[in-house]
Amino acid sequence: MADHSSSPFDPIAEARRQWVAQGWEEAADGMAVVTSIVRVDQIIQARIDAVLRPMELSFARYELLVLLDFSRNGALPLGKIGDRLQVHPASITNAVNRLEADGLVTREPHPDDGRTTLASLTGKGRSLARRATKELNREVFSDLGVTERQLTDLFGLLLRIRRAAGDFD
Repeated sequence: MADHSSSPFDPIAEARRQWVAQGWEEAADGMAVVTSIVRVDQIIQARIDAVLRPMELSFARYELLVLLDFSRNGALPLGKIGDRLQVHPASITNAVNRLEADGLVTREPHPDDGRTTLASLTGKGRSLARRATKELNREVFSDLGVTERQLTDLFGLLLRIRRAAGDFD
């Protein structure tokens, strides 16, 4: 999917060529891969935003809704949400505040631990999570421009990078 800023040549390939010309050949492939990943992130995020914006959702709030929808009771402790989504607790608080203001989640005391607060999905939140997922599946996730085999290979490669960075055990 091209956007308004598409170029007649690949600027990342040109940057790689310049990296090599500057004598940084040992880092040129890594620079090109990292820059490509960042650019692909921008492209995919723009597609995601185009789907979610009319629903007044960010991807972070969408992920939180889906996590709750996937949970057994539609509710999770705020700390567990942060762990699962790999984000700072302040980000979870902000997302829950916004979702609560929109009537998509409620805060409830944990039934077994008075120190813990649960975010609980409302019926409206569950409905929106499922509608947004259906749209994202159709508009973004089902067509990234590569084959199923390439997706599997790419996921495996990215998994290795994440593991090497200590993203998970």
